[in-house]
Parts: sequence; structure tokens; C-alpha cells
Amino acid sequence: MNTIKIVAILLIVAGCLGLAYGGFRYTRQTHRAKLGSFELSVNETRTVYFPLWAGVGAIVLGGVLLLVRTRKG
Repeated sequence: MNTIKIVAILLIVAGCLGLAYGGFRYTRQTHRAKLGSFELSVNETRTVYFPLWAGVGAIVLGGVLLLVRTRKG
């Protein structure tokens, strides 16, 4: 397989995953205050959303890359 086909397949897979899941969550722990042995920490849960157009665009671009023939030589 050449590099363009691998990139095309990865784009299609990434686009499908983006459409299927729509985003992901992660938890970030921050230390807000420390007084001697007493420490106050806060867990923040954040969500990152993938835009619909980005998922569809990745699938379309991957499909176009798979269909386009490359010139050799």
C-alpha cells in the first residue's frame, strides 16, 4: 500500500469515529490551595465535541484520495 491510501483509510476511520462518538470527555485535576498538610484539589470534567462537518469532511476527503489515481513516473 502506498502512503496516500493509508492516509485515506485513516481519514475515513477518523471521520466515522468522529460521527459515531461525537466527542470525548476527560478529567483534569487541579490543585487550588495548599495550606500546610491540607490540600484542596478540584476535578474538572471537560467535553470536547467533534463538529459534524469535520467528520463528514474527513470521510469525503478520504474517499476522494482513495479514488484518485496517482501518476508514477
